[in-house]
Amino acid sequence: MRIWFDLSNSPHINMFHDLIRDLESDGHEVIITSRPLANTVQLLDQRGLKHTIIGEHYGKNIYKKMFGYPIRVMQLRSFLKDKKIDLAISQSSFHSPLTAWLLGVPSIYTNDNEHAMGNKPSFIFASQILIPENLAVEKVAKWGVSAKKVIQYPGVKEGIYLWSKGEKIQHERKLNTSGQIAIFIRPEPQTAQYYKGKQNFLDDTIIELKDKYSITVLPRDKNQSEHYSQAKFTGVHVPEKPMGFDEIAAKCTVFIGAGGSMTRELAILGIPTISVYQDELLDVDGYLLKQGLMLHEPSLTAQKLEKFIDSLENQPPSLELMDKGKQAYDLFKKQILKFKKQ
Repeated sequence: MRIWFDLSNSPHINMFHDLIRDLESDGHEVIITSRPLANTVQLLDQRGLKHTIIGEHYGKNIYKKMFGYPIRVMQLRSFLKDKKIDLAISQSSFHSPLTAWLLGVPSIYTNDNEHAMGNKPSFIFASQILIPENLAVEKVAKWGVSAKKVIQYPGVKEGIYLWSKGEKIQHERKLNTSGQIAIFIRPEPQTAQYYKGKQNFLDDTIIELKDKYSITVLPRDKNQSEHYSQAKFTGVHVPEKPMGFDEIAAKCTVFIGAGGSMTRELAILGIPTISVYQDELLDVDGYLLKQGLMLHEPSLTAQKLEKFIDSLENQPPSLELMDKGKQAYDLFKKQILKFKKQ
């Protein structure tokens, strides 16, 4: 088969990298499109995934997003019209299902963010929808989408690509005997349509603790890189290039995430994690909180963080979610191969 993946945001690369390599090793041809959002292009290049940049990101403004949506759809259609693709696959790429529909090609769409506005057209035009088991089918089918094309996969999205890494990362963490407490922080998704919370709300906490702990801020874009490079943050490490996930996981003592996949990734690996997300939590985040895999502290202060650090205990990866991740990975691949032409 000739399979098109639209990897339009940073988390999509981790999610689909191994699956893409797996499909290629089975003899399938993969075409990848991307767009310049967050660290997407840099990460694709770092991981050696050949891709074509199509379109741009139109920022947080809802009117610009609405204006830009059909533009990128038509740009993708123009690029793909002669590629003779057999199937389109995407995670929260709102452009992919409609583009595939216009090309007369089936599509598989997956998302675990029930608050994303772009889900509505994506759910309607997708041939098949995959969602995590902790997201109710009714939340997908409420827009008139047939529940028959919705499949729930075991566990959470992050388990799909982390199931094979859990033991290796924990082994690398044990080898890290520096004794230094390393705090990694992923700021809020300021340009995301669904995010309506505060911005730069961790600044005071970072400044208060930067001389006591090793703090690394993992910026989402150039604006955040420039913000955390100001003189008042002297001593805080702001990587010039995106750090590899394995390196982050191996060095991280405490992870603080203001939303997004990385927070859940670290949590299910058993790394002490605090979500400081300012908006309404996703169902999948609520599931992880109930499992005791992370805390939610939207008003995190230096005092609260120090108290959390003092109470730390080593945790193993969530074996249940790792096992479910393997099941979900196999389910994804099985569903893809069902579209193979006889």
